[in-house]
Amino acid sequence: MSDESAEAASPGAARDAAPIYTEKLWPAWWLWVAGVMVGASISLIFFPISITFGVLTMFIGIGLVIFGLVITTPTIEVTPGWLRVGRARIQTVHLGRIVAHSGDAAREQLGPGFDASSYQCIRGWIGPVITAQIVDPRDATPYWLFSTRKPNAVLSALGSVEPVQEHGVSFE
Repeated sequence: MSDESAEAASPGAARDAAPIYTEKLWPAWWLWVAGVMVGASISLIFFPISITFGVLTMFIGIGLVIFGLVITTPTIEVTPGWLRVGRARIQTVHLGRIVAHSGDAAREQLGPGFDASSYQCIRGWIGPVITAQIVDPRDATPYWLFSTRKPNAVLSALGSVEPVQEHGVSFE
């Protein structure tokens, strides 16, 4: 193996390469509102002690909840040769068929068609999902299942020509 090919196959090379596609799976607007309300409600027990302390704890509570929402937001990133979803990543040479699902097909993938041994990065407030088959014989994971707001862009970035499925499951 030459130095160039070893460098291209290393995980560090994937981090240095320019992304082909990037998407943050931000929480829905109603989660931000609920988070602010929960953060603010923490201060209710402190208002009888002191208005100043109550206001201070309200801002701290809101800040902590917003911080928690931001740091737990996963990213989908496609770089040359790599797919990263949340904290997991895989070389694209280990991916087989890649299919997007929306509507009834997405519900089928997340319900009756679901395989518990798959890798999942699902956000309930995002409808479409992508199923990426794993063809690495050393990997026991049959496929990755992850949410995306832009299924056609993810399919394009991964080189899949499959149309977005509206009905049925990807793999039997």
